[in-house]
Amino acid sequence: MGWFEALVLGLVQGLTEFLPISSSAHLRIVAALVGWDDPGAAFTAVTQIGTELAVILYFGKKIGRILQAWFFSLYRRSWRQDPDARLGWLIIVGSIPIVVLGLLLQDQIDEAFRDLRITASTLIVFGVILLIADRVGSQRRSLDHLTVPHGLGFGFAQALALIPGVSRSGGTTSAGLLMGYTRADAAEYSFLLALPAVFGSGLYKLTDIGKNGETAQWGPTILATLVAFGVGYVVIAWLMSYIKRKSFVPFVIYRIVLGLLLFGLIIGGVLDPNAGPVAS
Repeated sequence: MGWFEALVLGLVQGLTEFLPISSSAHLRIVAALVGWDDPGAAFTAVTQIGTELAVILYFGKKIGRILQAWFFSLYRRSWRQDPDARLGWLIIVGSIPIVVLGLLLQDQIDEAFRDLRITASTLIVFGVILLIADRVGSQRRSLDHLTVPHGLGFGFAQALALIPGVSRSGGTTSAGLLMGYTRADAAEYSFLLALPAVFGSGLYKLTDIGKNGETAQWGPTILATLVAFGVGYVVIAWLMSYIKRKSFVPFVIYRIVLGLLLFGLIIGGVLDPNAGPVAS
């Protein structure tokens, strides 16, 4: 992987991580379309650390309150009903599904799930699910109403994002909407819930950079991570403002069109679903 390739993929990661359109799918698709090697699961996992650092910067004050309240709740009974302490515990609960499934399905994540036919299918199917959730969700609940079952519901939705095309933010936000949470609160919890999973996955995959057939080397990966951080922060700020006023319909349309286009390129023989462009 060269420096220009890393720059482009870092931009793609930053632009798509928080939008409900799947950053892992876009990294895979962009690389395939321009004839680059699949950047690999390790590159995706490590560059996501950059976008999660943007979450920490944007929600810094709230994250600080959550950490403080959670720490005090460990040994002070009076803090255990504090909303921020409860949110901290529920982020831990919601992280369990992706940790368990991520370890159990590691080989599939690195290989089978990266088939572009699967990516195209999940883009379309989960786009439709997002549309349904956006239309039927009552949007009456805030994060103060979050419960253990709801936390696990968010968590299982996040775990589905192990498959490129599902979208971590799209899946968890859809789950939140179906459980009656507002768009803004569902998205906020989605971003907070991603922190343990993404940092854990990124750190776990650090040793794979430049090894085991991965095309990414350390220098380009660091560049892509820094670019993803800067672009990701801008996208978070824009999205949190946008969803307070408008629906997810434009993202649904985009997902479906992209999925159909991807199927067309595969069926037409332009793209090999397991690699990049078909050799002429």
